[in-house]
Amino acid sequence: MPTETPQRSYRAPCPGCGAPVEFRSAQSTHAVCSYCRSTVVRAGDTLARVGKMAELFDDHSPLQLMASGRFDGRAFTLVGRLQYRSGSGTWSEWQALFDDGASGQLAEDNGAYVFSFPASLQREVPQPAQLRLGATTAVASKRFTVTTNDQAVLLAAQGELPKLPPPGQPFAVVELRSDDGEVLSIDWGVAPPPVGRGREVRLDDLQLAGLAGESAREEKARQFACPNCGAPVEVRLEGTRSITCGSCHSLIDLSQGVGGELRHALQDEPVQPLIPLGALGTLQGAEWQVVGFQHRMGWLAGEEDERFGWSEYLLYNRKRGFVFLVDAEDGWSLVRPVTGAPTLAPGGSEATYLGTRYTLRESYTAETFYVAGEFYWPVERGQRTANRDFASGKRLLSMEQSAREVTWSSGGALPSAAVVQAFGLQGKGDQLRRGDAGPTSTGGGVGCGCATILIILAVIILLVVLFALLRDDGGSGGSGSARSSGGSWGGSSSGGGHK
Repeated sequence: MPTETPQRSYRAPCPGCGAPVEFRSAQSTHAVCSYCRSTVVRAGDTLARVGKMAELFDDHSPLQLMASGRFDGRAFTLVGRLQYRSGSGTWSEWQALFDDGASGQLAEDNGAYVFSFPASLQREVPQPAQLRLGATTAVASKRFTVTTNDQAVLLAAQGELPKLPPPGQPFAVVELRSDDGEVLSIDWGVAPPPVGRGREVRLDDLQLAGLAGESAREEKARQFACPNCGAPVEVRLEGTRSITCGSCHSLIDLSQGVGGELRHALQDEPVQPLIPLGALGTLQGAEWQVVGFQHRMGWLAGEEDERFGWSEYLLYNRKRGFVFLVDAEDGWSLVRPVTGAPTLAPGGSEATYLGTRYTLRESYTAETFYVAGEFYWPVERGQRTANRDFASGKRLLSMEQSAREVTWSSGGALPSAAVVQAFGLQGKGDQLRRGDAGPTSTGGGVGCGCATILIILAVIILLVVLFALLRDDGGSGGSGSARSSGGSWGGSSSGGGHK
């Protein structure tokens, strides 16, 4: 683990209050005084006060300053923290100082974390407008796809830091991702624009010590009055960005923290989750808690009047992050946002990710219809995304694109019986049974006798329809298409990256 005394350090009194301000890294140029919150800049052996930093909003992160761990066999300590906001929500980036003097960033990324390090494009950094969403480019002979092109602002900071963008002033951020899970980020908040390159990590694999304790987070659980009805609303999930009021069902935006102005939207209650919020279930060897629920509608191009619907349950595990349990007419599936960006074939008929080729199954528009519980990104009713569903055998891959971001999710189908068993819902077995429970299904569904009856009924209905059409001399029936799979291939619904 990191040594208690850094190999190099510099300490000087804060120009604002006289309290000691320490720089452990020779690469740090700024720091925030922990006493008066003055932002100070280091110039040689002197410090100059350049302003005052806003208070951090409490996002209930398990990370904190001076937490230590190991990455690729190298020891590091978290010495600084930056909080940002963009159109995709708020996120934190932690400055990691390694024992050998190198530095990196541990950043939130779509419900997970990415460890990144300073990198070079090996050419002049292009302007943000040149990096069109969905476009591909080569970096060091490796193909990357532009997945985010947005505006962000620095909200607050803590500890010692690299050169900072002016707080509250928007600047461009772009993310590019590869089909093997790498993330490349470019920030135009300072000049020249810094470039970072990294990949997803699990906090449990970093051997972290000195994390914020579980009991401390429970004591600090955020509670506030609903801005619509005044009923108490408690935020239990770290990093929550949207939550619904349990009394009036208003959807409340927490992207600026509880201390910020709370925007809310009234919504009726047209659907009820079959799996209750707060329920615990075991899937893929881990225990998950249902923390959020949303119902979504979709339609094919040119067929907005013929909509199909599905539901998504947001599941949380402290060590594994977030996954989505998706309920559609043709079956259940378990998917999670991926760090990388699959490579699309010309025309978009195929996508390749981690060496597997997926075939396009459907393209459609998706809209959020109803929301309940807590979410790690700002959710709004009426949010729309352009979706594409791909499949490779039982493996599923989904792309969702908004105006400023492309997110991908990957997973696989689940038999209905597995969902019933996972959450102990044997009393709701009939309600949870889906299209996977046919006579050839392994999900323990409909028996052969029931299947025979259904086939006979289908034949009778078909004969009645044909007879009616033959009798109708002047009529001509309209044609349409039906789609039942919906979001069983979907996932994050604009969950977004860490930018």
